Amino acid sequence: MNFLRHDGKRRVVVTGGGMLSSLGRSWEEAFENLKACKNRISYMPEWERFTKMNTRLASPYTEELPTYPRKKIRGMGRVALLSLVATEDALRVAGLLTETGDVIEELKNGRTGIAYGTCMGSLDAVNALATMMTTGDTSKFDSQTYIKAMPQTNACNLSVFYQIRGRMIITDTACTSGSQAVGYGYEAIADGRQDMMICGGAEELSAPNAAIFDTLGQASFKNQTPEATPRCFDKDRDGLVIGEGAGTLILEDLEHAVKRGAKIFCEVAGFATNSDGFHITSPNYYTQGICMEAALANANLTTDDIAYINAHGTATYYGDISETTAVYNVFKRPVPVSSTKSYVGHLLGACGAVESWVTINMMNEGWFHPNVNLDNLDPQCAPLGYIKGQGMEINCDYVMSNNFAFGGINTSLIFKKWKE
Repeated sequence: MNFLRHDGKRRVVVTGGGMLSSLGRSWEEAFENLKACKNRISYMPEWERFTKMNTRLASPYTEELPTYPRKKIRGMGRVALLSLVATEDALRVAGLLTETGDVIEELKNGRTGIAYGTCMGSLDAVNALATMMTTGDTSKFDSQTYIKAMPQTNACNLSVFYQIRGRMIITDTACTSGSQAVGYGYEAIADGRQDMMICGGAEELSAPNAAIFDTLGQASFKNQTPEATPRCFDKDRDGLVIGEGAGTLILEDLEHAVKRGAKIFCEVAGFATNSDGFHITSPNYYTQGICMEAALANANLTTDDIAYINAHGTATYYGDISETTAVYNVFKRPVPVSSTKSYVGHLLGACGAVESWVTINMMNEGWFHPNVNLDNLDPQCAPLGYIKGQGMEINCDYVMSNNFAFGGINTSLIFKKWKE
């Protein structure tokens, strides 16, 4: 077996994964819900008090979270707890947890690192800090308030919880937080700096996150028909829906994984990230295309090798047009495309990690979910192979997952089916 890539760097594989979203907590549950071809969007009556906000839609994770010793999680708000549960599941799948729930000793030797992101910390803690400025009252502070509020709360809390002593990479890059974490983890292993990386992203549900997009006119307000939105790529789309969740992938040097007898889900074949240098909130199809081309070059592939793309697909007007234009300009064919956000909404800092895990598993199942609510394709969207109906069966070797974020940040990941 060749343990090195075409460029002489180490090959990187995925040996575990975990996710929480409105699709469920396990892949088996998520797969069943994806096959139902119905979205998981809910009306939020508790948001009625926000009278200046139009949207009342979200996709929360509603299952009860596991309990942990208070001493071990006192610095964790909900977002960090979501990341912990997803990571615990991923480590268990990867065979890296002991019977007592601790990681195996090898993970504490400095050769395992963490790359993890989110858009922001827990809102309750952020609110406590803001209250000081509006009322002068600091009584809501405690020793853990900042720890819960800081954008690195997920990575730092995971490091302390599992005594991970390797490289720590914080990806606080809006909607590319999760995908950048996976990509940077891949690079750390390929370059020989780490043997394993815990990679992912998480986001807790909050009304302010919805209000941000509502203020920009980018949030759906089909409040009476939550089952009919978001409508990614559809001419009648009216914006995105905020979701909640977390996703974690365990990345590992191939030789290391083989030596310990790990199950391999796929190989990370390529990654690229770049910046538009154009506008804080408006996408740029030209630099999005450059990012995809760079990922293909990193993987030593051509566009013909990619059988499916998991799109960023936010159901925003300009976002969908820009993204599909970028894809078509690069691929110049109707490559099959679908957006997981049409099921679970926009998971923000978690979307890239959750969508990567969904894409990897769909590749292994040989079935790819449709775009829910895509009834009338927007003629301004490029002519791609938009998956509809009951999904599409594709036996393939390579898939791509793309994400694009505020700040003009783009990511593209390529995964290869494991056959060796």
